[in-house]
Amino acid sequence: MNRRLAGIVAGIATVALTLSACGGGSDAGAKDTSGAATAKSAADLGGLDKLIEAAKKEGELNVIALPHDWANYGEILEAFKKKYGLKVTEANPEGSSQDEISAVKQLKGQGRAPDVLDLGGAFALSAAKDGLLAPYKVATFADVPDVQKDPEGNWVNDYGGFISIGYDAAKVPNPPKSFADLKKPEYQGKVALNGDPTKAGAAFAGVYAAALANGGSFTDIKPGIQFFADLKKSGNFIPVQASAATVESGQTPITIDWDYLQAGYAKKLQGKIDWKVAVPTDGVYSNFYCQAISKTAPHPAAARLWQEFLYSDEGQNLFLKGLSRPVRLPKLTAAGTADSAAVAALPEVKGEVKFPTNDQIDAAKKVIADEWAKALG
Repeated sequence: MNRRLAGIVAGIATVALTLSACGGGSDAGAKDTSGAATAKSAADLGGLDKLIEAAKKEGELNVIALPHDWANYGEILEAFKKKYGLKVTEANPEGSSQDEISAVKQLKGQGRAPDVLDLGGAFALSAAKDGLLAPYKVATFADVPDVQKDPEGNWVNDYGGFISIGYDAAKVPNPPKSFADLKKPEYQGKVALNGDPTKAGAAFAGVYAAALANGGSFTDIKPGIQFFADLKKSGNFIPVQASAATVESGQTPITIDWDYLQAGYAKKLQGKIDWKVAVPTDGVYSNFYCQAISKTAPHPAAARLWQEFLYSDEGQNLFLKGLSRPVRLPKLTAAGTADSAAVAALPEVKGEVKFPTNDQIDAAKKVIADEWAKALG
């Protein structure tokens, strides 16, 4: 989901990477002749069929930071291309949420700029405040609870999961079941996050979960920062961005990441690594990623069609197949249209499920930006 919650200020190297990775397409943004750039729903264009017609006229869609093994994005992208016959240009698949925002700003007006974004909650909020997102309501917008979407549709929660601990059963015979366990000396040089919490949503969520496990709260993330500072001081925490590749190489035998990514690693590495996943008992944290459309999308009709696809029953079940929890799952379950086998395969969760508010996420992001580097420098 990987790249996939991202920093407050992109460094020179990050910007350079974003610019080089976002290649493809023309150098000038496509002229919108359909009115899609200002459409706030498919109805504004005359309905879904007219939206499809406009998207096919554009002929392509630019996506960014969508690793194929993140929440089943590989299959989702292929299904979208097959269904609508559009070319999809994929940029910087391992990029972070901040990389996505930087690309929107840096590539504005260019045909290779991102059309759509998949952002951690804190970054969706900041992008909306900066006026980077286009309001749009998909056909199933009403199915999404009010607390999980911007009222105008600038961003909408889509899929989510729980922060979990993954481990290589061969290298970690006495597996950790909690954040408290991760302090044990036997895990020296073994524990990693999925990226930098000032830049990557998964890492940001990992610090939030650690805060909950260490006396913090959604209004106090500092205990989570201190937890990782102590873990680094003891030698247990290593500054390596966890991924399927680092898991396979043995570089990160224990990772703190979203449960659906951990489950994806287990599936991808089956026969090579016996990767196990557990949701920690002392820091139960769940949240969602958001979909959004760039306000300056070079392919505005294709961008809106992509959103319609992701929030359709088909798209939501494809996220579910990737072991993430789609935002419309309660509605799909009630209607009997949820993939029952995929539901049964979801990692088990015990304990109270906790969700921060948008304001709490925004405040925590600011604290992380100010305190992380100082604490772990």
